[in-house]
Amino acid sequence: MTQKEKLVLVGNGMAGVNAVEHLLKLAPGKYEVTIFGSEPHPNYNRILLSYVLAGDSKVDDIVIHPFEWYTTNGITLHTNQTVTDIDITAQTVTSDKGITVSYDKLILATGSNPFMIPLPGADKEGVMAYRTIRDCEIMIDSAKKYKKAIVIGGGLLGLEAARGFLNLGMKVDVVHILDTIMERQLDRPASKMLQEALEDQGMNFLLEKQSAEIIGDKRVTGLKFKDGTVAEADLIVMAVGIRPNVELAKKAGLECNPGIIVNDYLQTSVPNVYAVGECAMHRGVAYGLVAPLYEQGAVLAKHLASVETAPYEGSVVYTKLKVSGVDVFSGGQFVDAEGTKAIRVHDEFSGIYKKVVIKDNKIIGAVLFGDTSDGTRLMQMIREETDISGMEKTAILKDNSGSGAASGVADMSDDTIICGCNGVTKGTICSAIKEQGLTSVEEVKNCTTASRSCGGCKPLVSDLLAYTLGTSYDKNAAKETICSCTEHSRDEVVEAIRSKGLTHVREVMNVLGWKNEEGCSKCRPALNYYLGMVNPESYRDDSTSRFVNERMHANIQKDGTYSVVPRMYGGVTNPAELKRIAEVAERFNVPTVKLTGGQRIDLLGVKKEDLTAMWEELDMPSGYAYGKALRTVKTCVGEEFCRFGTGDSMAVGIAMEKRFERLNTPAKVKMAVSGCPRNCAESGIKDLGVVSVDGGWELYAGGNGGVKVRVGDLLTTVKTEQEIIEYTEAYLQYYRETGKYGERTSEWVHRLGIDHIRDVVQDEAKRKELCARMDTALSVTKDPWRAAIDSKKIRQDLYEVVELT
Repeated sequence: MTQKEKLVLVGNGMAGVNAVEHLLKLAPGKYEVTIFGSEPHPNYNRILLSYVLAGDSKVDDIVIHPFEWYTTNGITLHTNQTVTDIDITAQTVTSDKGITVSYDKLILATGSNPFMIPLPGADKEGVMAYRTIRDCEIMIDSAKKYKKAIVIGGGLLGLEAARGFLNLGMKVDVVHILDTIMERQLDRPASKMLQEALEDQGMNFLLEKQSAEIIGDKRVTGLKFKDGTVAEADLIVMAVGIRPNVELAKKAGLECNPGIIVNDYLQTSVPNVYAVGECAMHRGVAYGLVAPLYEQGAVLAKHLASVETAPYEGSVVYTKLKVSGVDVFSGGQFVDAEGTKAIRVHDEFSGIYKKVVIKDNKIIGAVLFGDTSDGTRLMQMIREETDISGMEKTAILKDNSGSGAASGVADMSDDTIICGCNGVTKGTICSAIKEQGLTSVEEVKNCTTASRSCGGCKPLVSDLLAYTLGTSYDKNAAKETICSCTEHSRDEVVEAIRSKGLTHVREVMNVLGWKNEEGCSKCRPALNYYLGMVNPESYRDDSTSRFVNERMHANIQKDGTYSVVPRMYGGVTNPAELKRIAEVAERFNVPTVKLTGGQRIDLLGVKKEDLTAMWEELDMPSGYAYGKALRTVKTCVGEEFCRFGTGDSMAVGIAMEKRFERLNTPAKVKMAVSGCPRNCAESGIKDLGVVSVDGGWELYAGGNGGVKVRVGDLLTTVKTEQEIIEYTEAYLQYYRETGKYGERTSEWVHRLGIDHIRDVVQDEAKRKELCARMDTALSVTKDPWRAAIDSKKIRQDLYEVVELT
């Protein structure tokens, strides 16, 4: 047997692990792979950190390669270990934990470090960068204690951080030295459109401001500018750029300037040592966007696999992304210059701006705002330097959707990157479709990872299916499976539960031929929900198919303690209840008491063994702050106290929360009731928002205040409070019956269309049927805290702590 060569990767990030993944496919069994990572996590998608910061995703959701992937591929992974020394003579690396590993080939993918402006006071508490999961966790913790943040830097990272702070309930100023934001990706009109969109979301911009000093004693209290003005802040995040992390390389004697110098095959100045990603400097350029890093990784993998490859000759930089829910694309040289001409489309009604820059009859750059569907096609034309002299100029920006789904992708070369987040090319996708018999976007996602992250490339993947499969591809019939454990879609599974009388999770998996007999963290909770939704009276909940927070009925915190949030109907309480909460908090040594954005009280830092005793002394129902269920009904004070109020919002909110508490739903549900159109309860961005208007109430559906901000659509207008309950019952029950597990109402309303949902709930016969089924579902709910208090077995199984000696 041929002995494997030893390959060591320093850096467990996207660029390096992507190269290794390619290499494993090209030359399986050639290398014995060892990976070192400084963070405790497996390889994750750093681009999606903003989703974690905003609370829309958990860390597990952004993991690209889970720990099982390393095990399955025979990779030795050392997390939480930083390589501190390279002996280029002995060909070994040594970590800060004392582990030494020899190598035949070494890849450095050490990434970059955030640049911290050396301002006076930059060492104060509350001044930080935004780069890692740990940074996210610190920012989330800070948002629980503080209310005002400043982000220095109006680039993509800074804006995502600012959006995250808004979602966490903080006020935020974005400080930028220029008078336009994202100037590296957008021209002035697009930049100003983006700024306006973000200001509408609540972001405040301080432009043309030069930071001078961070003020405060031990902790930051503000930022002073060179013009003498001061902005208050409890937290300052610097997002002003990155620098290649070359400390290890320099120490080992590799040539650096300022990144690690590499040639067209990513070889460094030292034999058998390669560099890829943000730490590498190729032809004087260090790239920070993911697509070039994947292009480098593809060449490196082929080189290490001894597969013939063209050299890496640099990348044409482009960006296609969502900035706080706004689609943005830019590529090439998009700024007007001498000798260039431009085609512009600016639709102020739709908020769409498109610009293509042309020189010598070739497209050299483009900016798209609001509609980026032309981005990949334009980027291909830029790369290939397509001669457009024979084309009608205005046709370049015309919508080609009517000319056939496959028409645009047919002209793309096989190495065109379709999924920028995961570096998947057209050739990879088309090969997978042909070789694996794929017929849907979901299957392509599961097989190739294309569209697995932000999902922005799904339309292109669909076009590639149409291009590859021809008339046999039915876009509308494209099936989205629950997960990779099964070939069945959500609707097929629900139908099977109904028609076959399936009654528990394992039975569903057995009968429907699950590929993985144990299921996974995606399908098991979904099956548990669908079974309970179809058979509310007979189904016995499978707690082992729930995530830990729902199993424990409290949110576990990073230090292993729990968060306890009792129900507080409509955000209304009284002195006796407040006094009892305070006494319980003191008795159980609760270190932090926090008011939530949903008008409730969060007791943080509770020990597991204290949970049931605390619930008993609180004598309040669970607030379900951990569950896919109704969380809160936020209210303003309404007509009883407010001089502008026209409706009794508190009474309506309390009635709604009492009606729907403990209702299981596909995803968390937040509601709000405002006593007048001033909308102080923010009803427009809730899953269901109610607003008092002259002569009645308006009901808004599908709102969301998260990363994907969505203003709710008007569902209906009613006259009485009883009608509010009735229409809400029908709306929520229809969502329960047709929503995919994990799908928020904002996505559900977008998928089904508000007109369809409105037709359903306004049909009196259908509404009555939905209300009847809702009545059944609610009739069997029980308070889980009371159940734990009353059951010795539950307390022993879930909450007792056994001391091991």
